[in-house]
Amino acid sequence: MAKYPNLISDFLSFVKINSRSDESSTTVPSSPRETAFLNQLMDKLKAIGLSDVEQDAQSAYVFATLPANSDKAVKTLGFISHIDTADFNSENINPQIVEDYDGQSVIQLGDSEYHLDPKVFPNLRNYKGHTLITTDGNTLLGSDDKSGVAEIISAAEYLLAHPEIKHGKIRMGFGPDEEIGTGADHFNVPAFAADYAYTVDGGPLGQLEYETFNAAQAEITIKGVNVHPGSAKDVMVNALQLAVEFQDGLPAHDVPEKTDGREGFFHLLALDGTVDGAKLTYIIRDHDRAKFEARKRLIVADGDQINLAHGGEYVQVNVKDQYYNMREIIEKDMAVVELAKQAMLKLNIKPLIFPVRGGTDGSKISFMGLPTPNLFAGGENMHGRFEYVSEQVMAQAVDVVLQIVTDNYNQN
Repeated sequence: MAKYPNLISDFLSFVKINSRSDESSTTVPSSPRETAFLNQLMDKLKAIGLSDVEQDAQSAYVFATLPANSDKAVKTLGFISHIDTADFNSENINPQIVEDYDGQSVIQLGDSEYHLDPKVFPNLRNYKGHTLITTDGNTLLGSDDKSGVAEIISAAEYLLAHPEIKHGKIRMGFGPDEEIGTGADHFNVPAFAADYAYTVDGGPLGQLEYETFNAAQAEITIKGVNVHPGSAKDVMVNALQLAVEFQDGLPAHDVPEKTDGREGFFHLLALDGTVDGAKLTYIIRDHDRAKFEARKRLIVADGDQINLAHGGEYVQVNVKDQYYNMREIIEKDMAVVELAKQAMLKLNIKPLIFPVRGGTDGSKISFMGLPTPNLFAGGENMHGRFEYVSEQVMAQAVDVVLQIVTDNYNQN
């Protein structure tokens, strides 16, 4: 990419570094791999000439500043991405480059048994003439969200190389543990000191997201009574059977594989156990706050009903909120969304604004007082071996960041 000469080389070097987060950990960051990557990133940010490069002690985010190059009073913008990758093989990532993709051919993923087929992944047809970066079939790619990391850095490099582009103060944040849902728990809004921010963590070209799920996780612990099956009548309580009853007590339609749009769901993530004891883990999702609260009540009532039916306290339900729909905050002042929308339109990019069936760090950060919608970063099929990203779309993501910066300066 001649305009952004380091965009793809940075991205390729970033994804080859294993920075996967660890859900079983209680440290921040959750993995020494993330700490090592963040340290390397700090060196990179200093080397390109950014100021105030430091790791925030509260959140472990690496913050950096591109100072204003004008005395004009301008709102401070922030751009944020996460450096960890998802729960899939992320060791020995070996990206492959597909030049001038024809939009219809099957792409073989390295020497593996896997391939990208437009019949299975129809979005491939959108990339005729693009250069694609894919996996070799054995790992994820890490476009989520090392595309965002590389794009933010390339935007900063471009502005540093072009001082004729006037802009206000720009803050950048690179954080851990987004993929395990804890990355923004300690985000230091006062230290970041931005008026508006964007996570650069979305998918295909044009995505502009400011409505997410409300989210909770439920841990269901079931204690059984295990005796010899030959003398089990009226004595045995089979924890596995109660687990089946618990699952059957939830609406059969309300699962991810049967819902879309603004339909919420209960998603059984894990089930483990024996006759003596069992554990189920669910995530609960809904865009509507009232329906979300009703779902939480329903899952608690499901456990109460089983205990009542079996005459004992066998089922314990623990529900913990994870994040909320950031639309509640952002719709109070849509200027941050409108700024990004108009930037895309000026670049002939159609804004794709729709409710996210998921969440971003921006969900939590918005509720902390910093409105933070999400911009596209380019990745497709994220979190697995079929992940890929277009080099051209990554460059367009940088274009959007720069246009937002320019428009923010000109409208103030």
